[in-house]
Amino acid sequence: MGKDKDEPQEEYSVEKVLQKRIRGGKVEYYLKWKGYSDADNTWEPEENLDCPELIAAFEESQRKKEAAAAEAKKRKTTEALDTSKSKKKSDRKEGFDRGLLPERIIGATDTSGELMFLMKWKDTDEADLVPAKQANVKCPQIVIQFYEERLTWHSSGGDK
Repeated sequence: MGKDKDEPQEEYSVEKVLQKRIRGGKVEYYLKWKGYSDADNTWEPEENLDCPELIAAFEESQRKKEAAAAEAKKRKTTEALDTSKSKKKSDRKEGFDRGLLPERIIGATDTSGELMFLMKWKDTDEADLVPAKQANVKCPQIVIQFYEERLTWHSSGGDK
């Protein structure tokens, strides 16, 4: 005898939901079928499926992935900002290396063991310490002006 035409169709069981997409305004899921290889995976419209727990598990895993990705992006952005801040600080040129024109010397110190001038730069409110040795060569007139402003003359004690 041949096969009975009323024999029930083979039923397919979803093993796992792998992906989601929207096509023509309808949600479709890419499915892995139980007992079949990955080559047999198919896209199926949501309304054809009867596996709400697998869809819910997939949606939950997607939310976790997105949250983890957002956290990783936030962390990476924060690290990049921290790196760029510290890099800017360490890469920041100081003194004559900044290429600014010296305006005047505000003060002097030798706390570092070397005479340093606090230099005010033209066209900026910024000032920074520069070695006196450099200032003597690069802007001797400003160094002279600094010393002249601080000179004090003592008159002799009296005429005899």
